Amino acid sequence: MSQFWHRLITQRWLRQTKLLAKLHNQSKSISTSSRFWQQHRSLPFDLGDFPVELIRNFSIIAHVDHGKSTLADRLLEITGTIPMGDNKQVLDRLQVERERGITVKAQTASLVHEHKGTKYLLNLIDTPGHVDFHYEVSRSLAACDGVVLLVDANQGVQAQTVANFYLAFEQNLKIIPVLNKIDLKNAQPEVVVEQMHNLFDVEEDEVLKISAKQGSGVEDVLSAVIERVPSPKHDRLQPLKAFVFDSWYDQFKGVVVHVAICNGIARKGDRITYASSGKTYEITEIGIMHPTQVPSDVLYAGQVGYAMMNMRNTDEAKIGDTFFHENKEVEPLPGFKDATPMVFAGMFPTDQSEFPQMRSAIEKLTLNDRSVQVTLDNSPALGQGYRLGFLGLLHMDVFNQRLEQEFDASVIMTAPNVAYKMKIFGEKNVKHWGSDFITVLNPCLMPDPAVITEYHEPMVDSTIITPADYIDSITGLCLNRRGQLKDQSYIDDSRVMLRVLFPLSEILLDFFDELKSLTSGYASFDYEDAGYQLTELVKVNFCLNDRDVEELTMICHLSRARETARKVCLKLKETVPRQQFMISVQGKVNQKVIARENIKAYRKDVTAKCYGGDISRKTKLLKKQAEGKKRMRKIGNIDIPKDAFIKVLRK
Repeated sequence: MSQFWHRLITQRWLRQTKLLAKLHNQSKSISTSSRFWQQHRSLPFDLGDFPVELIRNFSIIAHVDHGKSTLADRLLEITGTIPMGDNKQVLDRLQVERERGITVKAQTASLVHEHKGTKYLLNLIDTPGHVDFHYEVSRSLAACDGVVLLVDANQGVQAQTVANFYLAFEQNLKIIPVLNKIDLKNAQPEVVVEQMHNLFDVEEDEVLKISAKQGSGVEDVLSAVIERVPSPKHDRLQPLKAFVFDSWYDQFKGVVVHVAICNGIARKGDRITYASSGKTYEITEIGIMHPTQVPSDVLYAGQVGYAMMNMRNTDEAKIGDTFFHENKEVEPLPGFKDATPMVFAGMFPTDQSEFPQMRSAIEKLTLNDRSVQVTLDNSPALGQGYRLGFLGLLHMDVFNQRLEQEFDASVIMTAPNVAYKMKIFGEKNVKHWGSDFITVLNPCLMPDPAVITEYHEPMVDSTIITPADYIDSITGLCLNRRGQLKDQSYIDDSRVMLRVLFPLSEILLDFFDELKSLTSGYASFDYEDAGYQLTELVKVNFCLNDRDVEELTMICHLSRARETARKVCLKLKETVPRQQFMISVQGKVNQKVIARENIKAYRKDVTAKCYGGDISRKTKLLKKQAEGKKRMRKIGNIDIPKDAFIKVLRK
């Protein structure tokens, strides 16, 4: 007995020792800047000392990997917001951002910088650079009066650079052009400045030349922001009017909203009312991002910060909403145009018992990412789930990864598809569908082709910037993807910009990878919604032994139907397990078979019974076996394991 207790105590001591060692290692891994933030939980300045004349709200916009996050790190260091040191991507707080090396979520930080003897409050917003997160950029610009347009001196102007420029230009924001990475060996600042002049009508003396990594020239960026970006046109003496431009869910504190105070003053304890819902809340905490959440108990007109209000439901934090003091109603601000999802996919829990957990995780994550569209879905093979709409494939992939990392949700993501529009005829059909023009998100719910008169598919206006040497290869790729070349222009002696109209379904999966492969990684690609265009579509059904498998139904262009059906049939042949009878896998369009594969049956070893002898005995046994398998094929059920569906449906 004593040995048993001795062994138990020893095991507990070992577990505690391992736990303490793990905690010690974690504490050692905390960076210098993290310890700095933990020690400074109060502001070293008074927000009341900064009237609107001393406030500048600006954002950094650029193409992917042009140095936005690195520049933000240097700005935070120079202004003393974080200590000097080995700071890398301080504002990229999500695990997925650090793993992928990209920004997927806009982050704010308030800085104080002294310029010509006067201290200014600078509200910085670091934005994503990938086209899939352009909604984050558009919302961030609503809280700004100017932008820093960052361009890589090595890569030059890229497709997303052009898109972000026009986004800021349309909102009448002051644009400060900045050329980054001038310290690189292959940098070509003169060539890139010429590109910026040709595309954006920017003069050479307006362009700031910096190296964000080394910190050279970064102070000139701060000076340019103070001198060129106008102060907010707000008044703290007016009644409170605050604009909600972002929100997220904190697992300890609940719903947190990012706010820009347009007029008046917001204090902790104030009772405020949301314009859209009319609901009233009490502000339980308010402050600024410096660079993490630091309570200030008050925010003044022109300042950007965060607020908590004990919201019970994540849907109550509506982005683009206006709130004001209770019983002091003001005219609400215009808000945001809803994001238009481009890609749709089904999401299901790996086990149906985990559906409530997945639902809660999606609700909390969509609070942080309002561009995701969510509707309930049901699949006979995968059970209850959701059909989600995303802005692109990377957006979908990042959303899935965040679900797993932040909420420990294990999900199945089906193959992506786009939304098609179809015109139907007949009074009875129109009454059944509710309209003569319907949108089909799920191919299984597509009406009978006999009642459809017109098919329309989503189109995108794309911009491709590439070295001129690859123009022939890219033109061939575009034509192969049913692209329509609209415009072609040289932005300098060696680079060409193409404007191409594409069907969204053609660029959905592997277009970008193929484009990069053809151009050795030098081409860049960006696109935006271009509405719908008349086309020819077909519904492709898949059958196993003449029994429809609805989960695999898909919609595609008439010219792609046979190729698509053949690929799926081959994949089914590889994934569906063999049975005691042969299984025929068919792809059909309007009941016409356009692709077929056979999954062979298991076959008995007839020689085990024959032990040699006349060949007629083998033939007789094989014939008897074939007749039995034929009868079995008519009545046998094909049990398709969930893993097989996942392999076929997964992107």
